Amino acid sequence: MIRTLKKAITAAAPSLTVEVYHLFLAWFGAVLYGFPARQMIVVGVTGTKGKSSTAEFLNAILEEAGHTTALINSIRFKTADVSEPNLTRMSMPGRFFIQRFLHDALKKGCTAAILEMTSEGARQNRHRFIDLDALIFTNLAPEHIESHGSLQAYANAKFEIGRQLARSRKYPRTIVSNLDDKEGGRYLTLSVENVVPFSLGTAAPFHANERGGSFTLENQELSVHLPGEFSLKNALASSLTARALGIPMDAIERALGRVTKIPGRAERIEAGQNFTLVVDYAHTPDSLQALYSAYKNLRKICVLGSTGGGRDTWKRPIMGRIADTSCDTVILTNEDPYDEKPEQIVSDIAHGMTHKPEIIMDRREAIARALSLARTDDAVLITGKGTDPDIRGPSGSKIVWSDAVVAREEVEKLLAKQGRIMSL
Repeated sequence: MIRTLKKAITAAAPSLTVEVYHLFLAWFGAVLYGFPARQMIVVGVTGTKGKSSTAEFLNAILEEAGHTTALINSIRFKTADVSEPNLTRMSMPGRFFIQRFLHDALKKGCTAAILEMTSEGARQNRHRFIDLDALIFTNLAPEHIESHGSLQAYANAKFEIGRQLARSRKYPRTIVSNLDDKEGGRYLTLSVENVVPFSLGTAAPFHANERGGSFTLENQELSVHLPGEFSLKNALASSLTARALGIPMDAIERALGRVTKIPGRAERIEAGQNFTLVVDYAHTPDSLQALYSAYKNLRKICVLGSTGGGRDTWKRPIMGRIADTSCDTVILTNEDPYDEKPEQIVSDIAHGMTHKPEIIMDRREAIARALSLARTDDAVLITGKGTDPDIRGPSGSKIVWSDAVVAREEVEKLLAKQGRIMSL
């Protein structure tokens, strides 16, 4: 009934009425479930890239420090020791969901919660009436431009989450913001007690490669077992937030050492092959460049689509150009065309390339082809979907999908075939 009412109001009412409607639902959800965020530590994570990984690092740190945690991100929903995949393809589900989730987390003994918070959620006031102890801002890159109307509108929607931190009844409140991003300084103007800027440059000495790296915090070297400088930044943001919450350095060091895989985020698929195989969400030009740079020392075979037909069309040739200049072989394939022709999406990507890519529209076949081209110590990088549970097609159609599962299946087939050939 609420869903039907929401659709009717959205279609018929002016934008102010719709905003008030969403605000009322946010308030009503908080009242219905007893304002659960006020009774536990709650940390929000916002930004274009790195939210899920930062949330996972912080979750590991809080657990190591003795907290029973709850977590909502685009990868999973976790309450205490129960974790299930997030199949909604929404990082920040509707207001009633979050308030109910936090209420249930309290009942199960959770003392801390980490929430991935998005601009789309903020547009519908899903962030309201959630009292935050801290907020992490990771970065801002062009995304959802069609939805928000402009990059500035997108940035403003994200900053509303910062304003929610300033409204929080908690004390002290902490903002942790990335000064390597031009939007980062804006978050440091928030009227809160603790203002914590971070920059990879201030964490020197640091180093990163395809296997991991380390950075320095409070004169202590902290190791990270995920690739690239972007992983160091995510771990640094989480570590600084933990310190602001009073967590000791030794717990942070142990926790970072425990994080060896984050599903769909530079996730290594190991099946006994003699080359690197990685599945990653990378869905913006910046994130794609960051991933490719992490494997700069390896010959790269890259499987690329463009997330979301009918949106952010501007980025397609840019991502094509990045792949063209970073990868030794590029295979373009289907991803989530929705109601747009997938061939047109692939053509738009190819327009940014000077070398002719291979085009294999069937995503499984494209992955199999990439694997067949790999030699010892190469890297096969499959980007765009991460942990997305399906491929979205026309008229709301869905095909159940997992890049990680398919990649594992295809590499096992390849190894079995190679074994049969060697036995002849």
